[in-house]
Amino acid sequence: MISREPTIERLSTAQRLLLEPFGLTESHLSRALAEITAHKVDDADLYFQYTRSEGWSLEEGIVKTGSFSIDQGVGVRAVSGEKTAFAYSDDISEASLLDAARTVRTISSSSRSGRAKVASRKVAAGRSLYDAVDPIGTLDSTAKVKLLEKTEQLARKKDPRVAQVMAGLASEWDVVMVARADGTLAADVRPLVRLSVTVIAEQNGRREVGSGGGGGRFGLAYFDDAQIESYVNDAVKAAITNLDSRPAPAGEMTVVLGPGWPGILLHEAIGHGLEGDFNRKGSSAFSGRIGERVAAKGVTVLDDGTISDRRGSLNIDDEGNATQRNVLIEDGILRGYIQDSLNARLMGVKPTGNGRRESYAHVPMPRMTNTYMLGGDKAPEEIVASIKKGLYATNFGGGQVDITSGKFVFSASEAFWVENGKIQYPVKGATIVGNGPDSLTRVTMIGNDMKLDTGVGTCGKEGQSVPVGVGQPTLRIDGLTVGGTA
Repeated sequence: MISREPTIERLSTAQRLLLEPFGLTESHLSRALAEITAHKVDDADLYFQYTRSEGWSLEEGIVKTGSFSIDQGVGVRAVSGEKTAFAYSDDISEASLLDAARTVRTISSSSRSGRAKVASRKVAAGRSLYDAVDPIGTLDSTAKVKLLEKTEQLARKKDPRVAQVMAGLASEWDVVMVARADGTLAADVRPLVRLSVTVIAEQNGRREVGSGGGGGRFGLAYFDDAQIESYVNDAVKAAITNLDSRPAPAGEMTVVLGPGWPGILLHEAIGHGLEGDFNRKGSSAFSGRIGERVAAKGVTVLDDGTISDRRGSLNIDDEGNATQRNVLIEDGILRGYIQDSLNARLMGVKPTGNGRRESYAHVPMPRMTNTYMLGGDKAPEEIVASIKKGLYATNFGGGQVDITSGKFVFSASEAFWVENGKIQYPVKGATIVGNGPDSLTRVTMIGNDMKLDTGVGTCGKEGQSVPVGVGQPTLRIDGLTVGGTA
Protein backbone atom coordinates (compact mmCIF):
# COMPACT_ATOMS: atom_id res chain seq x y z
CA MET A 1 0.00 0.00 0.00
CA ILE A 2 1.33 3.43 -0.95
CA SER A 3 0.53 6.29 1.45
CA ARG A 4 0.84 9.99 0.74
CA GLU A 5 3.02 12.38 2.71
CA PRO A 6 1.01 13.62 5.75
CA THR A 7 1.06 17.28 4.69
CA ILE A 8 -0.35 16.46 1.25
CA GLU A 9 -2.94 14.16 2.82
CA ARG A 10 -4.12 16.91 5.20
CA LEU A 11 -4.34 19.43 2.35
CA SER A 12 -6.40 16.95 0.37
CA THR A 13 -8.80 16.46 3.31
CA ALA A 14 -9.13 20.21 3.81
CA GLN A 15 -9.78 20.86 0.12
CA ARG A 16 -12.38 18.08 0.01
CA LEU A 17 -14.31 19.55 2.97
CA LEU A 18 -13.67 23.28 2.69
CA LEU A 19 -13.22 24.11 -1.00
CA GLU A 20 -14.71 21.51 -3.35
CA PRO A 21 -18.29 21.51 -1.94
CA PHE A 22 -18.45 25.25 -2.60
CA GLY A 23 -16.87 25.26 -6.05
CA LEU A 24 -13.66 26.86 -4.79
CA THR A 25 -10.11 26.19 -5.96
CA GLU A 26 -6.71 27.51 -4.98
CA SER A 27 -7.05 30.13 -7.74
CA HIS A 28 -10.08 31.57 -5.92
CA LEU A 29 -8.00 31.89 -2.75
CA SER A 30 -5.26 33.66 -4.70
CA ARG A 31 -7.81 36.05 -6.15
CA ALA A 32 -9.21 36.89 -2.70
CA LEU A 33 -5.71 37.52 -1.33
CA ALA A 34 -4.90 39.67 -4.38
CA GLU A 35 -7.99 41.76 -3.63
CA ILE A 36 -6.57 42.47 -0.17
CA THR A 37 -2.99 43.11 -1.26
CA ALA A 38 -4.14 45.47 -4.01
CA HIS A 39 -3.99 47.90 -1.09
CA LYS A 40 -0.76 48.24 0.84
CA VAL A 41 -0.92 45.84 3.78
CA ASP A 42 1.80 44.07 5.75
CA ASP A 43 0.08 40.70 5.93
CA ALA A 44 -3.10 38.91 4.91
CA ASP A 45 -4.54 35.45 5.33
CA LEU A 46 -7.61 33.27 4.85
CA TYR A 47 -8.54 30.76 7.53
CA PHE A 48 -11.04 28.02 6.64
CA GLN A 49 -12.40 25.67 9.29
CA TYR A 50 -14.72 22.68 9.52
CA THR A 51 -15.50 21.35 13.01
CA ARG A 52 -17.58 18.36 13.98
CA SER A 53 -18.14 17.86 17.72
CA GLU A 54 -20.08 15.55 19.99
CA GLY A 55 -20.71 15.41 23.73
CA TRP A 56 -22.33 12.99 26.18
CA SER A 57 -22.97 13.39 29.90
CA LEU A 58 -24.17 10.88 32.48
CA GLU A 59 -25.55 11.56 35.94
CA GLU A 60 -27.27 9.23 38.42
CA GLY A 61 -26.73 6.36 35.98
CA ILE A 62 -28.67 8.10 33.22
CA VAL A 63 -27.45 9.84 30.07
CA LYS A 64 -28.80 13.32 30.78
CA THR A 65 -27.54 15.16 27.70
CA GLY A 66 -26.17 14.40 24.26
CA SER A 67 -25.13 16.87 21.61
CA PHE A 68 -23.77 16.89 18.08
CA SER A 69 -22.85 19.90 15.97
CA ILE A 70 -21.13 20.88 12.75
CA ASP A 71 -19.68 24.34 12.21
CA GLN A 72 -17.81 25.70 9.24
CA GLY A 73 -16.72 29.05 7.92
CA VAL A 74 -13.88 31.31 6.85
CA GLY A 75 -12.08 34.21 8.50
CA VAL A 76 -10.36 36.86 6.38
CA ARG A 77 -7.68 39.10 7.85
CA ALA A 78 -5.55 42.04 6.73
CA VAL A 79 -2.79 43.55 8.86
CA SER A 80 -1.25 46.98 8.46
CA GLY A 81 1.26 48.05 11.10
CA GLU A 82 -0.35 47.31 14.45
CA LYS A 83 -3.88 47.43 12.99
CA THR A 84 -5.91 44.37 12.08
CA ALA A 85 -9.05 44.26 9.95
CA PHE A 86 -11.04 41.07 10.17
CA ALA A 87 -14.21 39.66 8.67
CA TYR A 88 -15.71 36.18 8.85
CA SER A 89 -18.63 34.25 7.41
CA ASP A 90 -20.20 30.82 7.81
CA ASP A 91 -21.03 31.04 4.11
CA ILE A 92 -18.04 29.60 2.25
CA SER A 93 -18.55 30.88 -1.28
CA GLU A 94 -16.61 32.89 -3.81
CA ALA A 95 -18.95 35.85 -3.38
CA SER A 96 -18.64 36.03 0.41
CA LEU A 97 -14.90 35.40 0.26
CA LEU A 98 -14.35 38.31 -2.12
CA ASP A 99 -16.75 40.53 -0.18
CA ALA A 100 -14.80 39.88 3.03
CA ALA A 101 -11.51 40.52 1.21
CA ARG A 102 -12.72 43.90 -0.07
CA THR A 103 -13.96 44.78 3.42
CA VAL A 104 -10.69 44.12 5.26
CA ARG A 105 -8.42 45.75 2.67
CA THR A 106 -9.83 49.16 3.64
CA ILE A 107 -7.52 49.04 6.67
CA SER A 108 -4.96 50.69 4.35
CA SER A 109 -5.84 53.91 2.61
CA SER A 110 -2.94 53.85 0.16
CA SER A 111 -3.73 51.79 -2.92
CA ARG A 112 -1.08 50.20 -5.08
CA SER A 113 -1.27 50.79 -8.78
CA GLY A 114 -2.49 47.81 -10.76
CA ARG A 115 -3.29 44.32 -9.57
CA ALA A 116 -1.02 43.03 -6.80
CA LYS A 117 0.59 39.66 -7.32
CA VAL A 118 0.30 37.06 -4.56
CA ALA A 119 3.47 35.08 -3.91
CA SER A 120 3.76 31.67 -5.57
CA ARG A 121 2.40 28.65 -3.74
CA LYS A 122 4.54 27.07 -1.01
CA VAL A 123 3.21 24.19 1.08
CA ALA A 124 4.04 24.39 4.78
CA ALA A 125 6.62 21.93 6.11
CA GLY A 126 5.28 18.49 6.98
CA ARG A 127 5.09 16.65 10.27
CA SER A 128 2.62 14.30 11.89
CA LEU A 129 2.18 14.70 15.64
CA TYR A 130 -1.15 12.84 15.75
CA ASP A 131 -3.36 10.72 13.53
CA ALA A 132 -6.00 12.46 11.42
CA VAL A 133 -8.67 10.06 12.74
CA ASP A 134 -12.18 11.38 13.37
CA PRO A 135 -12.62 10.35 17.03
CA ILE A 136 -16.41 10.60 16.89
CA GLY A 137 -16.48 7.52 14.67
CA THR A 138 -14.03 5.44 16.70
CA LEU A 139 -16.83 4.16 18.99
CA ASP A 140 -20.53 3.78 18.27
CA SER A 141 -23.16 5.42 20.46
CA THR A 142 -23.84 2.28 22.48
CA ALA A 143 -20.17 1.87 23.30
CA LYS A 144 -19.89 5.52 24.35
CA VAL A 145 -22.79 5.15 26.78
CA LYS A 146 -21.27 1.94 28.16
CA LEU A 147 -17.96 3.74 28.67
CA LEU A 148 -19.69 6.39 30.79
CA GLU A 149 -21.67 3.75 32.71
CA LYS A 150 -18.47 1.84 33.41
CA THR A 151 -16.88 5.04 34.73
CA GLU A 152 -19.77 5.67 37.09
CA GLN A 153 -20.00 2.08 38.35
CA LEU A 154 -16.28 1.91 39.01
CA ALA A 155 -16.40 5.14 41.03
CA ARG A 156 -19.29 3.92 43.17
CA LYS A 157 -17.47 0.67 43.93
CA LYS A 158 -14.36 2.48 45.13
CA ASP A 159 -15.85 3.73 48.40
CA PRO A 160 -19.28 3.53 50.07
CA ARG A 161 -19.05 7.25 50.82
CA VAL A 162 -19.39 8.07 47.12
CA ALA A 163 -22.87 9.55 46.89
CA GLN A 164 -22.99 10.93 43.37
CA VAL A 165 -21.02 10.51 40.14
CA MET A 166 -21.08 12.62 36.99
CA ALA A 167 -19.19 11.62 33.85
CA GLY A 168 -18.75 13.33 30.51
CA LEU A 169 -17.29 12.37 27.13
CA ALA A 170 -16.38 14.92 24.46
CA SER A 171 -15.03 14.36 20.94
CA GLU A 172 -14.04 16.83 18.23
CA TRP A 173 -12.70 16.63 14.69
CA ASP A 174 -11.29 19.91 13.44
CA VAL A 175 -10.06 20.53 9.88
CA VAL A 176 -8.35 23.85 9.16
CA MET A 177 -6.76 25.39 6.09
CA VAL A 178 -4.66 28.54 5.94
CA ALA A 179 -3.76 30.52 2.81
CA ARG A 180 -1.41 33.48 3.27
CA ALA A 181 -0.37 36.36 1.06
CA ASP A 182 3.24 35.12 1.14
CA GLY A 183 2.10 32.02 -0.76
CA THR A 184 1.94 29.67 2.23
CA LEU A 185 -0.74 27.00 2.00
CA ALA A 186 -1.14 24.82 5.08
CA ALA A 187 -3.72 22.47 6.57
CA ASP A 188 -4.22 20.45 9.71
CA VAL A 189 -6.63 17.71 10.75
CA ARG A 190 -7.00 17.76 14.53
CA PRO A 191 -8.74 15.11 16.65
CA LEU A 192 -9.45 15.92 20.30
CA VAL A 193 -11.12 13.83 23.01
CA ARG A 194 -11.70 14.18 26.73
CA LEU A 195 -13.24 11.98 29.44
CA SER A 196 -14.13 13.64 32.74
CA VAL A 197 -15.47 12.29 36.02
CA THR A 198 -16.69 14.23 39.06
CA VAL A 199 -17.40 12.52 42.38
CA ILE A 200 -19.33 13.79 45.41
CA ALA A 201 -18.53 11.97 48.64
CA GLU A 202 -20.59 12.29 51.81
CA GLN A 203 -19.78 11.54 55.44
CA ASN A 204 -21.60 12.66 58.59
CA GLY A 205 -23.54 15.28 56.65
CA ARG A 206 -20.40 16.72 55.03
CA ARG A 207 -20.08 16.63 51.24
CA GLU A 208 -16.88 17.10 49.22
CA VAL A 209 -16.10 17.06 45.51
CA GLY A 210 -13.26 15.44 43.59
CA SER A 211 -12.56 15.34 39.87
CA GLY A 212 -10.42 13.46 37.39
CA GLY A 213 -10.11 12.95 33.67
CA GLY A 214 -7.95 13.52 30.65
CA GLY A 215 -7.56 13.09 26.94
CA GLY A 216 -5.61 14.27 23.94
CA ARG A 217 -5.40 14.10 20.16
CA PHE A 218 -6.39 10.50 19.41
CA GLY A 219 -9.43 8.23 19.20
CA LEU A 220 -11.75 7.07 21.97
CA ALA A 221 -10.03 3.68 22.20
CA TYR A 222 -7.47 5.45 24.39
CA PHE A 223 -9.96 5.21 27.25
CA ASP A 224 -9.38 1.57 28.13
CA ASP A 225 -10.14 0.04 31.55
CA ALA A 226 -6.78 1.03 33.03
CA GLN A 227 -7.12 4.64 31.89
CA ILE A 228 -10.68 4.94 33.19
CA GLU A 229 -9.63 3.52 36.55
CA SER A 230 -6.78 6.02 36.79
CA TYR A 231 -9.20 8.95 36.34
CA VAL A 232 -11.71 7.46 38.77
CA ASN A 233 -8.98 6.92 41.38
CA ASP A 234 -7.98 10.58 41.12
CA ALA A 235 -11.56 11.79 41.55
CA VAL A 236 -12.47 9.48 44.44
CA LYS A 237 -9.19 10.08 46.26
CA ALA A 238 -9.65 13.87 46.08
CA ALA A 239 -13.23 13.73 47.39
CA ILE A 240 -12.48 11.28 50.21
CA THR A 241 -9.33 13.17 51.23
CA ASN A 242 -11.26 16.42 51.52
CA LEU A 243 -13.84 14.80 53.81
CA ASP A 244 -11.13 14.84 56.50
CA SER A 245 -9.73 18.27 55.65
CA ARG A 246 -9.32 21.05 58.19
CA PRO A 247 -9.28 24.83 57.68
CA ALA A 248 -6.05 25.93 56.02
CA PRO A 249 -3.56 28.04 58.03
CA ALA A 250 -2.74 31.50 56.70
CA GLY A 251 0.45 33.50 56.43
CA GLU A 252 3.80 33.54 54.64
CA MET A 253 5.26 30.06 54.39
CA THR A 254 7.06 27.45 52.33
CA VAL A 255 4.84 25.93 49.66
CA VAL A 256 5.58 22.72 47.80
CA LEU A 257 3.69 22.18 44.55
CA GLY A 258 3.07 18.66 43.27
CA PRO A 259 3.93 17.55 39.71
CA GLY A 260 1.69 17.70 36.65
CA TRP A 261 -1.51 19.77 36.82
CA PRO A 262 -0.16 22.23 39.46
CA GLY A 263 1.82 23.54 36.49
CA ILE A 264 -1.35 25.56 35.83
CA LEU A 265 0.14 28.07 38.28
CA LEU A 266 3.22 28.29 36.02
CA HIS A 267 0.96 28.70 32.98
CA GLU A 268 -1.02 31.55 34.48
CA ALA A 269 1.57 33.36 36.60
CA ILE A 270 4.48 33.05 34.17
CA GLY A 271 3.28 31.86 30.75
CA HIS A 272 0.85 34.66 29.96
CA GLY A 273 3.47 37.20 30.94
CA LEU A 274 5.76 35.77 28.25
CA GLU A 275 3.28 36.20 25.38
CA GLY A 276 4.52 38.55 22.69
CA ASP A 277 1.63 41.01 22.58
CA PHE A 278 1.97 41.95 26.24
CA ASN A 279 5.73 42.35 25.90
CA ARG A 280 5.59 44.36 22.69
CA LYS A 281 3.25 46.82 24.40
CA GLY A 282 5.43 46.88 27.53
CA SER A 283 2.58 45.77 29.75
CA SER A 284 4.17 42.56 31.04
CA ALA A 285 6.36 42.25 34.11
CA PHE A 286 8.84 40.51 31.77
CA SER A 287 8.99 43.29 29.15
CA GLY A 288 12.47 44.22 27.97
CA ARG A 289 14.19 41.60 30.11
CA ILE A 290 15.58 39.18 27.49
CA GLY A 291 18.96 37.92 28.69
CA GLU A 292 18.29 38.85 32.31
CA ARG A 293 17.98 36.49 35.26
CA VAL A 294 14.28 36.21 36.07
CA ALA A 295 14.31 32.94 38.02
CA ALA A 296 16.45 30.82 40.31
CA LYS A 297 19.19 28.67 38.82
CA GLY A 298 17.82 25.36 37.60
CA VAL A 299 14.51 26.84 36.44
CA THR A 300 13.98 26.07 32.74
CA VAL A 301 10.55 26.76 31.24
CA LEU A 302 9.47 25.66 27.76
CA ASP A 303 6.46 26.03 25.54
CA ASP A 304 6.37 23.03 23.23
CA GLY A 305 3.67 22.48 20.63
CA THR A 306 5.43 19.46 19.12
CA ILE A 307 4.74 16.72 21.69
CA SER A 308 2.92 13.80 20.06
CA ASP A 309 -0.80 13.37 20.84
CA ARG A 310 -0.87 16.10 23.49
CA ARG A 311 -3.95 18.29 23.96
CA GLY A 312 -1.96 21.49 23.41
CA SER A 313 0.03 20.25 20.40
CA LEU A 314 -0.52 21.30 16.78
CA ASN A 315 1.10 20.33 13.49
CA ILE A 316 0.76 23.97 12.47
CA ASP A 317 -0.50 26.98 14.37
CA ASP A 318 -3.53 28.91 13.15
CA GLU A 319 -1.39 31.08 10.88
CA GLY A 320 0.17 28.16 9.04
CA ASN A 321 3.49 28.25 10.91
CA ALA A 322 4.98 25.01 12.24
CA THR A 323 4.82 24.76 16.02
CA GLN A 324 8.14 24.63 17.87
CA ARG A 325 9.87 23.65 21.07
CA ASN A 326 10.54 27.12 22.48
CA VAL A 327 12.87 27.63 25.43
CA LEU A 328 11.47 30.64 27.28
CA ILE A 329 13.58 30.57 30.45
CA GLU A 330 16.87 28.66 30.56
CA ASP A 331 18.54 27.99 33.90
CA GLY A 332 16.85 31.12 35.24
CA ILE A 333 17.70 33.40 32.26
CA LEU A 334 14.89 34.81 30.08
CA ARG A 335 15.54 33.68 26.49
CA GLY A 336 12.46 34.61 24.52
CA TYR A 337 8.76 35.26 24.20
CA ILE A 338 5.84 33.39 22.63
CA GLN A 339 5.10 34.96 19.23
CA ASP A 340 2.48 35.06 16.53
CA SER A 341 3.23 36.63 13.13
CA LEU A 342 2.01 40.16 13.86
CA ASN A 343 3.89 40.66 17.11
CA ALA A 344 6.99 38.88 15.81
CA ARG A 345 7.14 41.24 12.83
CA LEU A 346 6.72 44.34 14.98
CA MET A 347 9.38 43.11 17.45
CA GLY A 348 11.83 42.13 14.72
CA VAL A 349 11.91 38.42 15.55
CA LYS A 350 10.61 35.22 13.98
CA PRO A 351 7.21 33.68 14.81
CA THR A 352 7.43 30.80 17.27
CA GLY A 353 4.40 28.84 16.02
CA ASN A 354 2.09 30.23 18.71
CA GLY A 355 -0.48 32.10 16.62
CA ARG A 356 -3.74 30.60 17.83
CA ARG A 357 -7.46 31.35 17.54
CA GLU A 358 -10.58 29.76 18.94
CA SER A 359 -12.24 29.47 15.53
CA TYR A 360 -12.60 31.02 12.08
CA ALA A 361 -14.65 33.77 13.75
CA HIS A 362 -11.68 34.98 15.82
CA VAL A 363 -8.38 36.72 15.12
CA PRO A 364 -5.14 34.92 16.02
CA MET A 365 -2.97 36.05 18.92
CA PRO A 366 0.10 34.67 20.72
CA ARG A 367 -1.04 31.77 22.90
CA MET A 368 0.61 28.93 24.78
CA THR A 369 0.55 25.28 23.65
CA ASN A 370 2.12 22.89 26.22
CA THR A 371 3.94 24.96 28.84
CA TYR A 372 6.08 23.22 31.43
CA MET A 373 9.18 23.35 33.62
CA LEU A 374 11.95 20.79 33.25
CA GLY A 375 12.81 18.52 36.16
CA GLY A 376 15.71 18.83 38.57
CA ASP A 377 17.67 16.38 40.69
CA LYS A 378 15.69 16.13 43.95
CA ALA A 379 13.46 13.23 44.94
CA PRO A 380 9.92 14.48 45.67
CA GLU A 381 10.00 12.78 49.08
CA GLU A 382 13.13 14.75 49.94
CA ILE A 383 11.41 18.01 49.00
CA VAL A 384 8.37 17.33 51.20
CA ALA A 385 10.66 16.18 54.03
CA SER A 386 12.49 19.53 53.87
CA ILE A 387 9.40 21.49 55.00
CA LYS A 388 9.54 22.63 58.61
CA LYS A 389 6.08 24.17 58.49
CA GLY A 390 4.24 24.72 55.26
CA LEU A 391 1.78 23.69 52.60
CA TYR A 392 1.98 20.79 50.14
CA ALA A 393 -0.45 21.54 47.29
CA THR A 394 -1.10 18.61 44.96
CA ASN A 395 -4.01 19.96 42.92
CA PHE A 396 -5.46 23.32 41.92
CA GLY A 397 -8.80 24.78 41.03
CA GLY A 398 -9.24 28.25 39.58
CA GLY A 399 -6.88 31.19 39.55
CA GLN A 400 -6.16 34.56 37.99
CA VAL A 401 -3.19 36.79 37.24
CA ASP A 402 -2.56 40.47 36.56
CA ILE A 403 -0.17 40.52 33.57
CA THR A 404 1.24 43.97 34.28
CA SER A 405 2.16 43.39 37.92
CA GLY A 406 2.59 39.61 37.73
CA LYS A 407 0.45 39.12 40.85
CA PHE A 408 -1.53 35.88 40.98
CA VAL A 409 -4.15 34.21 43.18
CA PHE A 410 -4.83 30.45 43.07
CA SER A 411 -7.07 28.16 45.06
CA ALA A 412 -5.73 24.73 46.00
CA SER A 413 -8.37 22.01 45.59
CA GLU A 414 -6.20 19.39 47.31
CA ALA A 415 -3.50 20.35 49.82
CA PHE A 416 -1.86 19.13 53.02
CA TRP A 417 -0.34 20.75 56.08
CA VAL A 418 3.25 19.63 56.71
CA GLU A 419 5.32 19.94 59.91
CA ASN A 420 8.86 18.72 60.44
CA GLY A 421 8.83 16.97 57.10
CA LYS A 422 5.69 14.92 57.85
CA ILE A 423 2.27 15.30 56.26
CA GLN A 424 -0.13 16.05 59.13
CA TYR A 425 -3.60 16.40 57.61
CA PRO A 426 -5.44 17.64 54.49
CA VAL A 427 -6.53 21.27 54.44
CA LYS A 428 -9.30 23.10 52.66
CA GLY A 429 -9.66 26.71 51.60
CA ALA A 430 -5.97 27.37 50.90
CA THR A 431 -5.38 30.27 48.54
CA ILE A 432 -1.87 30.87 47.22
CA VAL A 433 -1.00 34.50 46.57
CA GLY A 434 2.21 35.74 44.97
CA ASN A 435 4.00 37.51 42.15
CA GLY A 436 4.96 35.43 39.12
CA PRO A 437 8.45 36.83 38.41
CA ASP A 438 9.22 37.05 42.13
CA SER A 439 8.04 33.50 42.86
CA LEU A 440 10.41 32.09 40.23
CA THR A 441 13.34 33.53 42.15
CA ARG A 442 12.12 31.78 45.32
CA VAL A 443 12.32 28.25 43.88
CA THR A 444 14.79 26.40 46.10
CA MET A 445 14.26 22.72 45.21
CA ILE A 446 13.24 21.11 41.89
CA GLY A 447 12.05 17.51 41.75
CA ASN A 448 13.14 14.81 39.33
CA ASP A 449 9.52 13.82 38.68
CA MET A 450 8.44 16.22 35.93
CA LYS A 451 5.17 15.17 34.34
CA LEU A 452 2.55 16.71 32.11
CA ASP A 453 -1.10 16.98 33.04
CA THR A 454 -3.55 14.29 31.94
CA GLY A 455 -5.00 16.41 29.14
CA VAL A 456 -7.70 18.64 30.61
CA GLY A 457 -6.49 22.23 30.18
CA THR A 458 -8.36 25.02 28.42
CA CYS A 459 -6.86 28.52 28.36
CA GLY A 460 -8.90 31.71 28.12
CA LYS A 461 -7.59 35.02 26.79
CA GLU A 462 -9.56 38.03 25.55
CA GLY A 463 -12.70 35.93 25.27
CA GLN A 464 -11.09 33.11 23.28
CA SER A 465 -10.59 29.56 24.59
CA VAL A 466 -8.05 27.05 23.23
CA PRO A 467 -6.87 23.62 24.46
CA VAL A 468 -3.49 23.64 26.22
CA GLY A 469 -1.21 21.45 28.29
CA VAL A 470 0.77 22.20 31.45
CA GLY A 471 3.38 20.38 33.49
CA GLN A 472 6.12 20.63 36.07
CA PRO A 473 8.06 18.60 38.63
CA THR A 474 7.55 18.84 42.38
CA LEU A 475 8.72 22.35 43.37
CA ARG A 476 9.61 24.00 46.65
CA ILE A 477 8.96 27.75 46.71
CA ASP A 478 9.87 29.73 49.82
CA GLY A 479 8.03 32.72 51.18
CA LEU A 480 4.68 32.50 49.39
CA THR A 481 1.60 33.97 51.01
CA VAL A 482 -1.17 31.51 51.83
CA GLY A 483 -4.62 32.84 52.53
CA GLY A 484 -6.49 30.28 54.59
CA THR A 485 -9.66 29.89 56.62
CA ALA A 486 -8.05 29.14 59.98
